[in-house]
Amino acid sequence: MRLDVRWAIGGMFTILGAILAVYGLLSSPAIYERSLGINVNLWWGLALLVFGLVMLWFAYRGYRAVKPNVTDSTSTP
Repeated sequence: MRLDVRWAIGGMFTILGAILAVYGLLSSPAIYERSLGINVNLWWGLALLVFGLVMLWFAYRGYRAVKPNVTDSTSTP
């Protein structure tokens, strides 16, 4: 069984980052006055999204790198 925690971490961060980035894009700029006008939801959402996609890429790369050990049952050693 090939379980990899990178799939779960990547999926969670990608979904959370996408939700936060969309919220940052659709929210009113007035709520960012306390943060010196910086849209922190958008920037952190993008950071989480990038991190999640990198983790998914690493998981996919690790999945493709592991080759199953196939032995021929008809041959004898």
